[in-house]
Amino acid sequence: MQLSSGSLAATSPATPHSPRLTLGLATSASEVREVQRLRHQLFIQAMGLSLPGHASGLDQDEYDDVCEHLIVRDDYTSEVVGTYRVLGPGSARRIGAYYSEREFDLAPLDQLRGAMAEAGRACVHPDYRGGAVISLLWSGLAAFMAREKCDYLIGCASISLADGGSNAAAVCQSLQGRHLAPEAYRVSPILPFDMPEAAAPQEPWVPPLIKGYLRGGAWIGGAPAWDPEFNSADLFMLLPLAKLERRYARHYLRREGLQ
Repeated sequence: MQLSSGSLAATSPATPHSPRLTLGLATSASEVREVQRLRHQLFIQAMGLSLPGHASGLDQDEYDDVCEHLIVRDDYTSEVVGTYRVLGPGSARRIGAYYSEREFDLAPLDQLRGAMAEAGRACVHPDYRGGAVISLLWSGLAAFMAREKCDYLIGCASISLADGGSNAAAVCQSLQGRHLAPEAYRVSPILPFDMPEAAAPQEPWVPPLIKGYLRGGAWIGGAPAWDPEFNSADLFMLLPLAKLERRYARHYLRREGLQ
């Protein structure tokens, strides 16, 4: 795979039971609108939210103009079925902040800013959640980090509060003891998520995005933030590239000629 400012290409071969998928970068305003339409379908419509500024049927904000957008397309239908938007340190300086800074105080990570790439708005169509799409998106993230010479990947990962917060509390309580970042890398939420004082004991359901981060060796950056707009508890994730598990490094980097 070669990743430049305007091109990226990787494919997942078709089998009798799976489509042929192609990974690329959005290179036109129309492709970005396809991304925004998919995000709206999954983030707004599927969650039953009615948010100001989304009447157009697009999920969009000012970061879309400065981020690059990874897209996975089904070659048979030409439909965009997966996306991730990525922000390098140079673009973060131009817009003035990382998106995560809407929810977390990242001052403890100031020394890392020149080496941090941010991933956000992860989105996979429900009919394509068998693993191939997210694998291609992670390979694109790895290539982006190599191009930008970034040693750290950051991002927010959400847990729905549709059940009143009991699952989010269970997830946070079960994961933070094992995956909490070292003290020097911990950040604090601007609007903390107040976990229920007596959350009912339960087996937590961990969202796939969080599982993916943790399998790669990511840390949880501290206490969760409350996102009232999307009715979620958000965890700050910090993934040092050097900490990436060997099997992931082989799969995502060596396969693309980056190691």
